[in-house]
Amino acid sequence: MSDIKLIHTDNAPAAVGPYSQAAAANGMLFVSGQLGIILGKGKFAEGFEAQTRQALENMKSILEAAGSSLEKVLAVDVFVLDMKKFADLNAIYSEYFINHKPARAAIQVGALPLGGLVELKCVALSK
Repeated sequence: MSDIKLIHTDNAPAAVGPYSQAAAANGMLFVSGQLGIILGKGKFAEGFEAQTRQALENMKSILEAAGSSLEKVLAVDVFVLDMKKFADLNAIYSEYFINHKPARAAIQVGALPLGGLVELKCVALSK
């Protein structure tokens, strides 16, 4: 088994708890849940759509810092407070995953860290 490499980049908000932004091993990359927190401001983007876009940008920055990309994503898990926002989620998500459509789950939850409206995590190839 390869060594585990913990990923940290200053190009995305720091983890909000005792975990890494991502971890890589054996050619796989596991990106922790990303909220719609604006880098350098420490606050959420305004509204569901803006938070979704920001969370995807944060995820993209971590993927790139690890030497991966959105095109290497195998699966995405999305957590939302309100499933009525599913169409809005899909519209924004499809801007990031245009031709490459990884497996995905979308789950409505009762609450997200720090009061976020959406959180995304993914598994990707690390190389």
